[in-house]
Amino acid sequence: MSINRAIISGNLTRDPELRQTQSGMPVLSFGVAVNDRRKNPTTGEWEDVPNFIDCTMFGNRANSLANILTKGMKVAIEGKLRWSQWERDGQKRSKIEVIVDSLDFMSSRNGGGAGGYGNAVPAGDAQGSYGAPAPMIDASSTVYDDDIPF
Repeated sequence: MSINRAIISGNLTRDPELRQTQSGMPVLSFGVAVNDRRKNPTTGEWEDVPNFIDCTMFGNRANSLANILTKGMKVAIEGKLRWSQWERDGQKRSKIEVIVDSLDFMSSRNGGGAGGYGNAVPAGDAQGSYGAPAPMIDASSTVYDDDIPF
């Protein structure tokens, strides 16, 4: 059995690019910066080190989100990893990208606040409309129970 799932959250590194396949299917490409926290061996200070992830979304959802997503927006993405390889100028190149199954807005369109949780765009949503907001769970009452022995 194999599992190929990726969940990332970060900020869009550029405005998305919408194009179409030869058959007319919309394809939306964008990048997401995801920070790693590492201790600098020289200074001993903790630093954020960005990882730049290419993301691709297919279908009507791509059309719907092309004018909504903008550089700097904070998003959460779930999808699968896809490896591709090509040759340019005689050199072999490769990359891993996330094929987006769902996308949650974690900031509003104008960049203010983190009020967009639950605005998922699920994989099977051919119309590009947004799913119902996910219920918020109060972790203090359900997860951290006094009866847990650890």
